[in-house]
Amino acid sequence: MTTATATRPARRRGRRPVRKNPTGSWQKTLYWIATHSIGLALALAFSMPILFVFLTAVMSDSQALSSSLWPESWHFENFFRVFDKVPLLQYTVNSLMYSLLATAGMLISAIPAAYALARLKWKGRNAVFLLVVAAMMLPPQVVAVPLYDMWVKAGLTGTLWPLIVPYFLFDAFSVFLLRQFFLTIPQDYIDAAKIDGCNEFTAVWRVLIPMSRPGIAATGLFCFLYTWNDFFGPLIYTGENKDNWPLSLSLASFRGQHAVEWNLMMAATAMIMIPAIVLFLFAQKSFVRGITFTGVKG
Repeated sequence: MTTATATRPARRRGRRPVRKNPTGSWQKTLYWIATHSIGLALALAFSMPILFVFLTAVMSDSQALSSSLWPESWHFENFFRVFDKVPLLQYTVNSLMYSLLATAGMLISAIPAAYALARLKWKGRNAVFLLVVAAMMLPPQVVAVPLYDMWVKAGLTGTLWPLIVPYFLFDAFSVFLLRQFFLTIPQDYIDAAKIDGCNEFTAVWRVLIPMSRPGIAATGLFCFLYTWNDFFGPLIYTGENKDNWPLSLSLASFRGQHAVEWNLMMAATAMIMIPAIVLFLFAQKSFVRGITFTGVKG
């Protein structure tokens, strides 16, 4: 071995490391922004009101009434002042009772009704389905007066039961949504379960419901969010009894005779929105899948 060869540094075997091209990655970023520009614009438009609520919630009393959009000083103690202003924990329990019981009652009543309209063959099925569609088009204000008179005679006004009990009986939108999703499931699975010895109820419980989890999750999420944000119904039936107010009515406590505490109202609004946002984030995949497959067949 010669001296030149001995002193020459040994070359590393293998490929040389490829340097990343910053210009190329920047072009990919611009291309992604361009292709998703409409979605980004819509996301920004829908997120601006939420951002406005959170920014106003940490403002002072005087700044909340001004035209300033950015807090001059951050008052996170507003979230604690809300609990001193109203019994927010009690209202949260009332809202959870209303939303959870209504959602459970909706699923108990809507799943059998949707299955009967989607899979069972009986005389008058199409006529009943048309009645379900017609009930969806009926505004709730039309039947508010006779229903209120009925619950007054039953002695249940001032409580949440006039809002919860109807979901155990009939909910047109939920029946329609589940019926459309059940139609996307092949009948062969139900027939195979019956051949194996399952009766109608067992086939629904062990075959249809597990395969319909996305549709059931989407329907349950719709019902939960509607009842969580419901203001019209609680105002009619629980307006006279503050102990049974849900969170949607509790915001009226921040409105005085001559002034409105906007910063505290926005702080309470932000805390009310958080459970709904968290629930949607956890059930997002099932919700999107249930809405995507609903109505594909039928």
